[in-house]
Order: sequence, then structure tokens, then C-alpha cells
Amino acid sequence: MKKKDEEASILENLFEGVYFVDQDRTITSWNSGAQQITGFSSSEVVHRHCYDNILNHVDENGSALCFDGCPLHATMEDGKARSTNVYLQHKDGHRVPVIVKALPIHNNQGDITGAVEIFTEIQNEKSFRSNFERLQKEASEDALTGIPNRKYLLALIESKLREYKAVGVSFGLCFIDIDHFKNINDTYGHETGDEILKLLVRTISLSLRKNDIIGRLGGEEFVVLVSDVQAEDLIKVSEKIRSLIENSKLRHHEHELSMTISMGSTLVNPKDNTESILQRADLLMYHSKNTGRNKVSLG
Repeated sequence: MKKKDEEASILENLFEGVYFVDQDRTITSWNSGAQQITGFSSSEVVHRHCYDNILNHVDENGSALCFDGCPLHATMEDGKARSTNVYLQHKDGHRVPVIVKALPIHNNQGDITGAVEIFTEIQNEKSFRSNFERLQKEASEDALTGIPNRKYLLALIESKLREYKAVGVSFGLCFIDIDHFKNINDTYGHETGDEILKLLVRTISLSLRKNDIIGRLGGEEFVVLVSDVQAEDLIKVSEKIRSLIENSKLRHHEHELSMTISMGSTLVNPKDNTESILQRADLLMYHSKNTGRNKVSLG
């Protein structure tokens, strides 16, 4: 067996997760240890960028690391090895606490040509696990519906914007507001209002594609992020959501309660930031409300 084959065999059989990236942070190698820890096979990640919404590293405070705080990116910038604790996202959706080590790769001239990340799952660390639970409940998850809360939703929008500006992957943003929600609360009580909110989230969540996301901005306002989409598909997704909600019913004693939503849907553009795309979608949503409700406005 040649030396390179021996090295590849050793790498493949390590318990640690190991992957290599080139100068563009494109993943070039992914070992079986990485698959074991993350659930993602080599064919699912090789040739993709490490910031392509795969592992979605966050720190103990819930801050996304795939751009500003990426250990690999920092190591490629300054040439220094570093180690840190992060939470990566398993293929099944749950978070996994890991120790990450990032090391630079140099060519014969000493130039940095890429980096390698080695990560090991942290097991039986109560403080880390308890911080993870706090992260899920306080920093990222809406307590009522279980979907991303305002803070995490804004971070997701920011991440989508950076991905768009880095590699050109378009996305749409749908701003949703329940029509006459105050009347529901006033007539049937806040517990029933909460059930209406949960019904909306369940209905929309089951209709979304794998990489689309719904988050709660606050109150009866929700945002859906539609990945890799153009205008004609965005209006189809939006109308589908509107129609599904219109035809959903909540059983309340002897009655069936229904609801409608007003939506504003928009595509990202090169000048957008988080505030501008949200504001545009919000104005479109109000246009829907002011022109009859139970409709979608696209702009």
C-alpha cells in the first residue's frame, strides 16, 4: 500500500470527524467519523461550501458562526490553529456539542491553500448539555410554537443574505399576519388564540420544502424563508400557504374556528440588508390587509 493510501485509510478510520476545505471553503474531503457524528455522508457535503446551510455551527450563546465567527475562516485568514466548543446541526435536525480544532494547510511556498477541521463529540458534559438546553429554549426557540424565535429568525435572515451575496443563492421572504387576530383573542380567550397560532405553524411547517423555514417574529406575525426560489415559484408557495390556512379549522367546543392571513412576499436583491427586506415584506403585507385581507402581495 502506497503512503498516500495508508494516510487516507488512517484518516477514514478515525473516530474524530475530519474534513478539508480549499481557499474558497469548498469541502474537498469528508471522513466516516464526520458522517458518524453529523449524519451527513461524503456525497452530501463534498463540493459544497462549509457555510452552505449544512452544519450551521453556533456558539453557546446561540450566535451563528458560519461567517463572522467561523474557526476555519479565521484560521485561513491569520494562519493560526485554534480550538473551540460549538454546536453543529445533525442531519436529523438536533444540535450536537463538539470540540472543533481548525488547522491551516500550506503549499510548498508557505501560502495558505485551505484548512482542515477536526471535531469530536462532547459526551457526558453536564454543563455543556445544560447550556445547550438553555440555548434551544431561550436563544433560538419560540416557547409556544417551537419554531425559531425573533432573535434566531433575524440571524437566519442575516445568514441567508450573506450566502446570497457570497454565492448567489436567491431566497424569498414571506411576511405573514393573521387577520383579525385580536378579535379571536377577545372573543374566545388567549388560550384559544394560542391554539390558533400553533395550528398555523403546524399547517405551514408541513407544507414547506426541506430547506424552507418558518419563524415567529412576534405576536401573530410570522416569517417564512423560501430557499433558492424565483418570483413565479415564490407566488405559488405564498398562495399555497394562504389557501391552506384559509381551509384549516380549529375545533372549539361546538364550533369550528377558521382564520385567514395577509401576506407580503418579496425576493432578495443585491442592496438588501435584514432591515430592508423585512420592511419591504411588511409593507407588502399591509397592502394585502388594506386591500381586502386574505391575500398575497408580491413585490
